[in-house]
Amino acid sequence: MKHTRSLYILVFWAVFYLMTGCNNQVSAQSCETFIELPDPTTDTLADWSSVLPGLHASFVTIDKRFPKSVLPEIEIKKKEIITGWKGEKVSAQILLWTREDAEEVKFEFSDFKSQSRILPASIAQARFVRYVMTDEFAEGCGYRKPEDFAASLSPDMLDNLHCFDIEAESVRPVWVSVEIPRDAATGIYHATAEVIVKGKVAQSFELNLEVVDHILPKPSEWTFHLDQWQHPSAVARVEGVEMWSDAHFEAMKPTMQMLADAGQKVITATLNKDPWNVQTLDPYEDMIIWTKHQDGSWSYDYTVFDRWVQFMMDLGINKMINCYSLIPWNNEIRYKDETTGDFIDVQADPGTPVFKEMWGSFLIDFMGHLEDKGWLENTNVAMDERDRESLDAAFYLIDSVAPQLGVSFADNKKTYQRYPNSKDISVSSQDPFSLEDMIDRRSRGLNTTFYVYCATEFPNQFTFSDPAESTYLGWYAVAAGFDGFLRWAFNSWVKEPMLDSRFRQWPAGDTYIVYPGGRSSIRYERMLEGIQDFEKINILREQLKASGAVEFLAELDQAIKKMESVERRESWNTDLNEAKQVLNEVARNLQRPSF
Repeated sequence: MKHTRSLYILVFWAVFYLMTGCNNQVSAQSCETFIELPDPTTDTLADWSSVLPGLHASFVTIDKRFPKSVLPEIEIKKKEIITGWKGEKVSAQILLWTREDAEEVKFEFSDFKSQSRILPASIAQARFVRYVMTDEFAEGCGYRKPEDFAASLSPDMLDNLHCFDIEAESVRPVWVSVEIPRDAATGIYHATAEVIVKGKVAQSFELNLEVVDHILPKPSEWTFHLDQWQHPSAVARVEGVEMWSDAHFEAMKPTMQMLADAGQKVITATLNKDPWNVQTLDPYEDMIIWTKHQDGSWSYDYTVFDRWVQFMMDLGINKMINCYSLIPWNNEIRYKDETTGDFIDVQADPGTPVFKEMWGSFLIDFMGHLEDKGWLENTNVAMDERDRESLDAAFYLIDSVAPQLGVSFADNKKTYQRYPNSKDISVSSQDPFSLEDMIDRRSRGLNTTFYVYCATEFPNQFTFSDPAESTYLGWYAVAAGFDGFLRWAFNSWVKEPMLDSRFRQWPAGDTYIVYPGGRSSIRYERMLEGIQDFEKINILREQLKASGAVEFLAELDQAIKKMESVERRESWNTDLNEAKQVLNEVARNLQRPSF
């Protein structure tokens, strides 16, 4: 069944209904489905007349997004093998397609069995992939009118439906995830994945799992420095709960737990009003309330800030607290007037007397509060893409009144060398950076990452980006010598994030990589893959050096070096997959007695 554009409003309300409570109404006799936006491309004219009745299925590559309305031209594959370490999460993809409606489609896995061991079926999960509207890179940054950019449906969101109905003449990807237990025995395991349609087996697959004799540490112990900026206000709006209420914190758990599960190291906090001057759909709500008293003195209410930080720490995110910003994008400070009860915005340009007075008073108090909480060593005053003169004024003030505070900043002005002692810096992947500087910073215990943004065509994590680009990010970090990766928005959701990933200002998907209600995405899963690879590479490098296996170390380093480029060369995806094969082979060889 095909939908027309006139159904847009009905589509929105249907999805809204599903988002706000339909999950609790699933029964054994019925299953949920969802309605996506109409496919705007000529793909809807594809000829499906040659397709035989029934639901068709095949394993497919995880490196490709398959359009919803195009009959796939692929070689049918009913057997797949995936390889991973103990403690690693690995992925596969199955494609479903049908000429007629298919109702109550489900997936069931058998146990994973080797010659002598069994891993439970519960380690595997199949999630139906939802199509969201996307656009194109075009010129990258800049305000956008939807009609000016080519639109298409992109498979990205991994839904949490236990089953659903597939509409006629359409394709439906299914993402398969396997979490290998840390106590699993080494070896090859075999399982069956069955596609069930209305209670009957429609398709059956063989899924083989190779468990390599190495153990991946827990995400909280990973060395990769992941910094994805969180956005609490977006959760409150989408979930319809009061900002900073108990219900709000409860609603944030699924999303922030996903961040912790990816090894996130940084808590994103705010010092005053929205540091980015409402560049997102939802303004960042205050975490610290500044109050000016009748006698001219100041006080600061840290109640929300403290609860937010503790909430994130309880999830295991505790390496850094990056607090934005001493230099907000509009240079304004908001405070509450005790006499009138009104909130007042003051222009405080860096270096001016009002900047020094108001920020100076706050920083002294803030440093004392952090010391009382035991958080001072972990906290940085953070700044994002500000000009050299503003950064100079900010650094001078911090050094003058609160020298124990760390500093973090994202730099696209090539000014990082002016502030060599900054605890945490991130540079644009498009800007040159000295490897010697990184080595020097690492030797002094300082952190250096790279970031991508709306002007970065490759690699990136837009909803139209190739899936493997998210994995490439981890390999690029290794190849270029960075400690990790920063991305400006983990969950700055747009108006209807489960339908349409486009935003008024940047390429689609730039503002978030996960979906409401703890729903994952292909982008998140492939990013996690790259982070796991980063960890595996560093572990193997140390073991190879210790064992004197120079030949294998050279082979691995040679494969990694191909990922040092941020140019979209024709062979980038092939190079990545070949490097992953080398990584697996080195890991296998390292466990052999002959080593």
